[in-house]
Amino acid sequence: MTTRPAAGEAPIIETDIPARLDRLPWGRFHTLVVTALGITWILDGLEVTLAGTVAGALKASPTLQFSNADVGLAGSAYLAGAVLGALFFGWLTDRLGRKKLFFITLTVYLLATAATAFSWNLWSFMLFRFLTGAGIGGEYAAINSTIQELVPARVRGWTDLVINGSFWVGAALGALGAVVLLDPAVLAPDLGWRAAFLIGALLALVIFLMRLWLPESPRWLMTHGRIAEAEAIVAGIEQRIRAEGLSIPDTPLAKVRLRSRSSTPLAEVADVLIRRHGRRAMVGLALMAAQAFFYNAIFFTYALVLTDFYGIPAAKVGWYILPFALGNVLGPIILGRFFDTWGRRPMIALTYTVSGVLLAITGWMFAQGMLTAQTQTLCWMAIFFFASAAASSAYLTVAETFPLELRAMAIAVFYAIGTGIGGVVGPALFGALIETGSRWSLFGGYLLGAALMILAAGVMLAFGIAAERRTLEEISRPLSHVD
Repeated sequence: MTTRPAAGEAPIIETDIPARLDRLPWGRFHTLVVTALGITWILDGLEVTLAGTVAGALKASPTLQFSNADVGLAGSAYLAGAVLGALFFGWLTDRLGRKKLFFITLTVYLLATAATAFSWNLWSFMLFRFLTGAGIGGEYAAINSTIQELVPARVRGWTDLVINGSFWVGAALGALGAVVLLDPAVLAPDLGWRAAFLIGALLALVIFLMRLWLPESPRWLMTHGRIAEAEAIVAGIEQRIRAEGLSIPDTPLAKVRLRSRSSTPLAEVADVLIRRHGRRAMVGLALMAAQAFFYNAIFFTYALVLTDFYGIPAAKVGWYILPFALGNVLGPIILGRFFDTWGRRPMIALTYTVSGVLLAITGWMFAQGMLTAQTQTLCWMAIFFFASAAASSAYLTVAETFPLELRAMAIAVFYAIGTGIGGVVGPALFGALIETGSRWSLFGGYLLGAALMILAAGVMLAFGIAAERRTLEEISRPLSHVD
């Protein structure tokens, strides 16, 4: 229902669209949404893994001849692109809509990762990695907001964690692809790493086709005054659910009253993040920065640790990533349900704390020379079983605790700040630590990552909110809400 506005005012809309989306039983529609959008994390996993597994090949390349520090710089360039891409495309996502942007960002990614295969020196490689990161960073904002707004509240936590955990399916694909393509018997040394980067471009083409049928977010449409389109999309989803033989509860539905708007000024975005929801912002920043440093610092230099400290040939590094990826995939799948039942605050605090403690212990064992390449991998597998769920919960927290009108921008801001603090600095720092050849220097870096995770756990326990099984509008009232 739309109320006639006073002169110069936007119309007031009264709708039950959010309640209708949250009451839906899980159907094929939700599975397809998760598949078509969640595969973004597979792309990111593929990219990050390729950057790690081809590190040895980049150093050995007669064209590039990278040093360990160059590998770290390339990782930082990718993350810097992701930071700026998230901010720019996140801003556009809230203004232009979710659907337009997840096509634009995918196109940027596709072209840039294909171009990486044709790099001729350090600077061209860094430029193409920067642009690849920009596409992926933009995807984070557009996709996270869309999934949050389409998935029923009762399973939002588990779904979001599993989707983010699919990053490691991409990691496994990247590892396997690198094992084959970096084998000198398959391709010449300076061609294998180039072919590896084309894997992502080919996968992106498939994803592009999968997304063609996806609808715009009805929640985004309703806040922009396009209520007829939103109603039609929701009715179509309900029809598909019923056609599967599933029952939709016929109960009274809560309605929201909104004053439509075309955009949200950046000044208002800043006011919401800094003043109105400052405590939530502090929690989001702590979680994002800690997990970004923890993951990116360790994983971007994963291959260097194996090659430099354990003497593993560069072509064999991919085999060590497979068990590591398995732990990361299983963590969110097994632990994710507890984020919806036991609750966000205890589970986030638990997974962050356990991740930090295990990394500190493993780092000490590494410094003492107590580990082999195999036992080091098993330790990392155990650490990231918990860390994968922890990292995914950071995106969940930021996405669900801020108002609908700036959800994508909030995701972008905290992803950008967290990654800028923890991700861009991390790979460069760890690359330099590995360059020293000192196990104890690297142990110092591991201790820093562990401390950040434990600190973030404390922030969540003290200031986090219980968002489990609550509607997005209940967790954070839309800015356009009218009493």
